[in-house]
Order: sequence, then structure tokens, then C-alpha cells
Amino acid sequence: MHRSDPLETLLELTRLLSTDRTLEEALKATTDAALALLPCDHASIRTFDDERKLLLSSARSGMGEGRSPARFQVGEGVLGVVADTGRAAIVRDTSLDERFVERPHHGFSVGSLVAVPLFAAGQVVAVLSASHEEPDAFTERDRDLASLIANCTAPAIETARLARLAVTDDLTGAFNYRYHANRLHEEVSRSARYGDRFSLLLMDLDHFKHVNDRWGHQVGDQVLQGFVERVRDQVREPDVLIRRGGEEFVLVMPSTDPESAASVAERVRAAVAGEPIETSGGDVPLTVSIGVATWTEGESPTDIEGRADKALYAAKQGGRDRVEVAD
Repeated sequence: MHRSDPLETLLELTRLLSTDRTLEEALKATTDAALALLPCDHASIRTFDDERKLLLSSARSGMGEGRSPARFQVGEGVLGVVADTGRAAIVRDTSLDERFVERPHHGFSVGSLVAVPLFAAGQVVAVLSASHEEPDAFTERDRDLASLIANCTAPAIETARLARLAVTDDLTGAFNYRYHANRLHEEVSRSARYGDRFSLLLMDLDHFKHVNDRWGHQVGDQVLQGFVERVRDQVREPDVLIRRGGEEFVLVMPSTDPESAASVAERVRAAVAGEPIETSGGDVPLTVSIGVATWTEGESPTDIEGRADKALYAAKQGGRDRVEVAD
């Protein structure tokens, strides 16, 4: 396997992160650098959930990149131990290390791995890991190099993370309403400037009050989180999911025509209705109504959102669990 020059790669990574980058871009640049510098076939970086109880896969490079990522509780598995203790770890042979926890269906084998913490303000904020399907792939030098990557990227990642928190819904991880108006204005300006089109999906969970009344608000919160995960599984990376309020969500889809938007909306509807949401109170069935609108030249953000709202209302009036496209 070809290994990149460490100094040149780290300099390029530092230059990249010295410019304004989204949190996703900063995280992906970090895992790409790890894949280039370390003797690994997979690299990932995991950040904490809001309660700092779970490690969530935030970016991945290499094998298994398109598969569903595994989650680890803090203290669980090698990555959870690194997050809990703040100490780097090398596992030379996963079959012989009692800390290692196998996660099936992640799309690749792990024979050895290295994992290092990322610190900000004296606190662990993420864990960077790299793995290889064969044992004994990593040395202490590789651990030190992984720590160097982490040290180079931690400030940029923390800055992007804090900026994201200001516009992120605490419960679901979707963008919040403060981000909503700005993003719509940005998309209208971009589309008008470049002669492009974007589409808007307004989504409302059907009979969500019944979920809270029957199962309680804790389960209702888990249903909202499960819904967001279902949506993200069906959309592209550039698409922006926003929680407009309560059980209402907006999906902004850049460079998307009406036919493509309607197709995505139907995929989302089918994915939500296809199987219940798993919660601590049991499986909760769920459906969603969706209104779709595509920006046309001269429209304001209020105009396109108004048309999407009318389409959503038509979907509700038409029996729910359906997609309606605005004229």
C-alpha cells in the first residue's frame, strides 16, 4: 500500500483546515489524511452525542464507507475506552484483546487498530481510529502519527463543532429554525445567480400527538430522532435537514428538479412507513406527509415555502402518509 509523505500531507491538511470549513468537511479531511498516512484500510472519527454517552460515527474513509456505521457507548470497546480515559491505544490483534467489541454488518474486517483522542479545552471531543484487516499492522510510530493528525485537526474541528451547535437542534441533530431562514435565502440567491433550481420538502409526522399521548414524551423524542436517521439514509450529503418546529421538518435540496425531489420524497415516505421506529417503549409505527415545491425564477423564500406548505396541507387532507407536489 502506498503511503503519502507525512510532512506534506499534514501541511496540506493544515492549509485546508485554516480556511472556513463545515464540520463535515473538517472531519472528512481528517479521516482522509489518516487513510493516506497510516497502514490502514479504514479510518473513522467519532464525536459524542449531546449527553456524551455515545460515540457516533461522524466521518469515514476507506473500506465500509458506504455501510451503516457502528455506535459505541463511552467505555465500550477500544474506542469507548479511549474516549473515556483520553489515552491512545494500539490493538495488535483484535482476537486477543478483551477490549475489542465486534460490530457485525459494518462491511469490513478488523484485525488490528489504532485509536487516539482529540482534545479541546482539556476535554476529549472525538476519537480518531484506523484499522486494518490483518493483525500487527500498526506500531508505536503509527500511534504517534495518528496523535499528530489529531492534534493538527482538533482546533478546527472544535471551532466548526461550536459553530454548528449554535444552529443545531439539540434533540435530533438536524439544523434548527435559526438556520432555516438564512439557508433559504442562500439557496434562492445561489439559484438566481447561477440559473439553477432547488427543491424544498416540508415533512410533518402524522398523528404525532398520539405518539406522545400513548407512549410519553421520552419515546416521542426517540421517534423524532429515528425519523431524522431514516431521512438521512435516503438523501444526499449536500441536502440540508432542518427541524422547523415540533414534528415539522424541512429538507432543502440544492440543484434538484421537481421529478427528482418527488422521487426522494416518496423514498422518504416509504422508508418511514416501511417499519416501526425502535424505541425504549417498543416499536412505534410512523408515517409522514410531505409537500414538495421547486424554486422558480423570481420567487422569494416565502413564496416557495408557501407553495410547499399548501402541498403539505393537501397531503394531510388527502389522507396522510402521502406526497403532494406543488403546482
